[in-house]
Amino acid sequence: MLTVSLHDIRIYATRGLYAEEHQLENEFLVDVDVHVPADDTEQLPFIDYVIINQVVSTAFQQKLDLLEQFIHEIHTGLKKEFPNAAKVNIAIRKLHPPMPGEVGNAIVRFEG
Repeated sequence: MLTVSLHDIRIYATRGLYAEEHQLENEFLVDVDVHVPADDTEQLPFIDYVIINQVVSTAFQQKLDLLEQFIHEIHTGLKKEFPNAAKVNIAIRKLHPPMPGEVGNAIVRFEG
Protein backbone atom coordinates (compact mmCIF):
# COMPACT_ATOMS: atom_id res chain seq x y z
CA MET A 1 0.00 0.00 0.00
CA LEU A 2 1.25 3.47 -0.92
CA THR A 3 -0.03 6.48 1.01
CA VAL A 4 0.19 10.03 -0.31
CA SER A 5 -0.71 12.67 2.27
CA LEU A 6 -1.32 16.37 2.24
CA HIS A 7 -1.81 17.84 5.71
CA ASP A 8 -2.61 21.25 7.14
CA ILE A 9 -4.27 22.58 4.00
CA ARG A 10 -5.31 25.99 5.33
CA ILE A 11 -8.67 27.35 4.19
CA TYR A 12 -10.29 30.62 5.24
CA ALA A 13 -14.04 30.68 4.64
CA THR A 14 -17.34 31.93 6.01
CA ARG A 15 -18.84 28.49 6.47
CA GLY A 16 -20.78 27.01 9.34
CA LEU A 17 -24.16 26.09 10.72
CA TYR A 18 -24.82 29.32 12.63
CA ALA A 19 -25.55 32.78 11.21
CA GLU A 20 -22.46 34.34 12.81
CA GLU A 21 -20.25 31.81 11.00
CA HIS A 22 -21.55 33.16 7.68
CA GLN A 23 -20.43 36.64 8.72
CA LEU A 24 -17.09 35.90 10.38
CA GLU A 25 -14.34 34.14 8.49
CA ASN A 26 -13.37 30.79 9.99
CA GLU A 27 -10.02 29.05 9.64
CA PHE A 28 -10.00 25.37 8.68
CA LEU A 29 -7.18 22.85 8.45
CA VAL A 30 -7.70 19.82 6.23
CA ASP A 31 -5.66 16.59 6.26
CA VAL A 32 -5.96 14.07 3.43
CA ASP A 33 -4.38 10.62 3.08
CA VAL A 34 -4.90 8.68 -0.15
CA HIS A 35 -4.07 4.96 0.09
CA VAL A 36 -3.51 3.02 -3.14
CA PRO A 37 -2.50 -0.60 -3.69
CA ALA A 38 1.20 -0.94 -4.49
CA ASP A 39 2.64 -4.42 -4.62
CA ASP A 40 5.51 -3.63 -6.97
CA THR A 41 8.07 -1.19 -5.58
CA GLU A 42 9.58 -0.93 -9.06
CA GLN A 43 6.47 0.88 -10.33
CA LEU A 44 4.70 2.75 -7.55
CA PRO A 45 1.46 4.50 -8.53
CA PHE A 46 1.49 8.28 -8.88
CA ILE A 47 -0.91 10.38 -6.80
CA ASP A 48 -0.56 14.10 -7.51
CA TYR A 49 -0.93 16.06 -4.27
CA VAL A 50 -1.62 19.21 -6.31
CA ILE A 51 -4.87 17.52 -7.37
CA ILE A 52 -5.61 16.69 -3.72
CA ASN A 53 -5.24 20.40 -2.90
CA GLN A 54 -7.48 21.40 -5.82
CA VAL A 55 -10.23 18.99 -4.74
CA VAL A 56 -10.18 20.41 -1.19
CA SER A 57 -10.21 24.01 -2.43
CA THR A 58 -13.08 23.31 -4.82
CA ALA A 59 -15.14 21.73 -2.04
CA PHE A 60 -14.74 24.83 0.14
CA GLN A 61 -15.94 27.09 -2.67
CA GLN A 62 -19.38 25.55 -2.25
CA LYS A 63 -21.90 27.12 0.11
CA LEU A 64 -22.15 24.17 2.51
CA ASP A 65 -22.72 24.44 6.24
CA LEU A 66 -21.53 21.21 7.85
CA LEU A 67 -18.02 19.77 8.01
CA GLU A 68 -19.59 16.41 7.15
CA GLN A 69 -20.85 17.89 3.86
CA PHE A 70 -17.34 19.11 3.00
CA ILE A 71 -15.91 15.67 3.79
CA HIS A 72 -18.48 14.09 1.47
CA GLU A 73 -17.56 16.50 -1.36
CA ILE A 74 -13.82 15.99 -0.84
CA HIS A 75 -14.15 12.21 -0.66
CA THR A 76 -16.32 12.10 -3.80
CA GLY A 77 -13.87 14.34 -5.68
CA LEU A 78 -10.81 12.32 -4.63
CA LYS A 79 -12.40 8.98 -5.54
CA LYS A 80 -13.24 10.45 -8.95
CA GLU A 81 -9.67 11.71 -9.47
CA PHE A 82 -8.04 8.56 -8.06
CA PRO A 83 -10.38 5.63 -8.78
CA ASN A 84 -7.66 3.14 -7.81
CA ALA A 85 -7.60 4.50 -4.23
CA ALA A 86 -8.35 1.72 -1.76
CA LYS A 87 -9.08 4.17 1.04
CA VAL A 88 -9.16 7.92 1.60
CA ASN A 89 -8.80 9.49 5.05
CA ILE A 90 -10.00 13.06 5.55
CA ALA A 91 -9.93 15.21 8.68
CA ILE A 92 -11.25 18.76 8.84
CA ARG A 93 -10.47 20.97 11.82
CA LYS A 94 -12.36 24.20 12.38
CA LEU A 95 -10.02 26.34 14.45
CA HIS A 96 -11.50 28.31 17.34
CA PRO A 97 -15.15 27.51 16.63
CA PRO A 98 -17.48 30.24 17.92
CA MET A 99 -18.91 28.87 21.14
CA PRO A 100 -18.71 29.65 24.83
CA GLY A 101 -15.45 28.76 26.51
CA GLU A 102 -12.04 28.27 25.03
CA VAL A 103 -12.08 25.60 22.31
CA GLY A 104 -9.02 25.03 20.14
CA ASN A 105 -10.77 23.22 17.29
CA ALA A 106 -13.63 21.01 16.26
CA ILE A 107 -12.70 17.95 14.17
CA VAL A 108 -14.63 15.70 11.83
CA ARG A 109 -12.80 12.64 10.43
CA PHE A 110 -13.75 10.14 7.77
CA GLU A 111 -12.06 6.99 6.52
CA GLY A 112 -13.43 5.17 3.57
